[in-house]
Amino acid sequence: QLVQSGGGLVQPGGSLRLSCAASGFTLDGYIIGWFRQAPGKEREGVSCISSSDGSTYYADSVKGRFTISRDDAKKTVYLQMDSLKPEDTAGYYCAAVLAFSSVQAMCVNLTGSRLQMFGFWGQGTQVTVSS
Repeated sequence: QLVQSGGGLVQPGGSLRLSCAASGFTLDGYIIGWFRQAPGKEREGVSCISSSDGSTYYADSVKGRFTISRDDAKKTVYLQMDSLKPEDTAGYYCAAVLAFSSVQAMCVNLTGSRLQMFGFWGQGTQVTVSS
């Protein structure tokens, strides 16, 4: 089980941090991803991190603004979101998959059927960027 926290309403240019904590299992050997889904749009991957070596992946839309990190002792992955834009408004979800390849290979173009490889999902949290 993955338990999310964070999110909320923020003005454009502001920051938020999302948390994703593993419950009942460790993150060893997993890749943890953050996804978002805006109304009327399909769910898409925005960032991933490897629990093994800490390697990361960012979608172009968030590169340079979002930072993914992990705290192994707390079994928690974070998504720090800075310089938020109205187009970042969406429901955000974390998910985990046992790694069978590199973060780059597994996390590029995370949409549609590629999301099915992630077996554990958080409950989701809303992020609204508005003035």
